[in-house]
Amino acid sequence: MIVDIFSDPICPWCFIGKKRLNEALALRPDLPITIRWRAFQLNPDMPAAGMDRQSYLNAKFGGAERAGQIYDRIRMVGQSVGIDFAFDKIRQTPNTVPAHRLIRFAQRPEIDKADLVTDMLFDAYFLNGETIGSVEDLLAVGEKAGIDREALAAYFDSDEDTEEILAEDAHARRLGIGGVPCFIVDGKYALSGAQEPESFLPLFDMALQETENEPATQV
Repeated sequence: MIVDIFSDPICPWCFIGKKRLNEALALRPDLPITIRWRAFQLNPDMPAAGMDRQSYLNAKFGGAERAGQIYDRIRMVGQSVGIDFAFDKIRQTPNTVPAHRLIRFAQRPEIDKADLVTDMLFDAYFLNGETIGSVEDLLAVGEKAGIDREALAAYFDSDEDTEEILAEDAHARRLGIGGVPCFIVDGKYALSGAQEPESFLPLFDMALQETENEPATQV
């Protein structure tokens, strides 16, 4: 069973959604689940150098007061899943294409650390207020996750996967995905938003039942 997760490392609801997916998987520990991380940009027009956090809040929410109201709710929901959001520590909103590239590199079969890297990016940004937009930031995250720094640096010296990430983001929008997280099970059953863990179970059941009902392959 494959769960595709369209997500962005600077999306707080994606952080919450990942925690709730983990809780759902704990309720069905015997399911053979493979997670694939898919790229989505909350801010596709973000400058490559990112943006000062206050300027970003003014542009997106009309100012810090409105943003504070929104983030207060997110903080409350986050606490229910063990996330202690530290929004006040964030000083810059990055362009997330480089972070998506790190996740894509970590998702290579011979590395298989995309899940760990994604968790580390969430922690770095939302708990520690670290910038996750520069190559140096991402090399540090990758190295901490156990990825070979030289190989990762060579990857970032190239443009590899950049066009694929932009194309994946565009594909998500063509599918009608306008926000994240969005979870798609076996390419057929979708769940949008950071839903409660129990909301995942019917999707798992439908995908599992369909697999069980498939005719046996003749040999």
